[in-house]
Amino acid sequence: MLNLRLKKESMPHSLVLNLLPQSPIPPQYLTGRHLHALFLTLVSSVDRELGDRLHDSTADKAFTLSPLQINSTLVKRGGSKLRWEHQQPISAGTHCWWRISLLDDTLFSQLTQLWLNLNPNHPWHLGPADLYITSIQGTPQSTQPWANACTYTQLYEEASETERSLNLSFATPTAFRQGQYDTTLPTRECVFNSLLSRWNKYSGIELTAISLESIFPSFINIHTEILVDSRSKFIGIIGEVNYRILGEVKPIQIKQLNTLANFALYAGVGRKTTMGLGMVQRI
Repeated sequence: MLNLRLKKESMPHSLVLNLLPQSPIPPQYLTGRHLHALFLTLVSSVDRELGDRLHDSTADKAFTLSPLQINSTLVKRGGSKLRWEHQQPISAGTHCWWRISLLDDTLFSQLTQLWLNLNPNHPWHLGPADLYITSIQGTPQSTQPWANACTYTQLYEEASETERSLNLSFATPTAFRQGQYDTTLPTRECVFNSLLSRWNKYSGIELTAISLESIFPSFINIHTEILVDSRSKFIGIIGEVNYRILGEVKPIQIKQLNTLANFALYAGVGRKTTMGLGMVQRI
């Protein structure tokens, strides 16, 4: 059932949980807030103290979540947007998937009992609906580009020292905090500083010579989307931006920027990544 590589070396994981609802899931229970609560329930089932700690933490959290996806809308590698809102209930028996990324290997190992002892007949609850987790994918699949695992060392060592094109697909609405307010513009500072702070916090390989001033957006195809729930309104961008590295830049600096672009799959960027927003993939 489980194809995860258990290693001692620190690595981020991008896990895809395949789910089967036993009864319809009403749209109001498909919000980021409810999926966030479901994740904490999964964690608490194996480690209540850890679940409480993740619930109470206001700091940058070591995980990200996706919105619930229906298998029929599975995206190919190439950056099509994901589904982040549901107007209709998801019917019973509809095959769904849900991506959880873990940036901290400690978090992954604390949840090992959850992955290894997964009972496909144990129901989890999302609102009034019961869900079964039928399987977990944790390594790359041709049909599932959001599943992956790689050590931080590998991510860094395999990053190109010559590739100057950084093509990012913003798959769910993305916005950034600037001071007291949000901005939707994916500037080089917003995107790469977001990636850099998460990389330096979790990887154990500090990147210090980042050459932000050499990054220039060369192709932009984005639009804004508005998410409204009972509590708030969130405006974020969807689409593609190609950032190019221009001018005289050292190979080590090109390598560091490529590392961050590859890391985006796991870390996401911007705000509310633990609620399904800011999912990004290099294409």
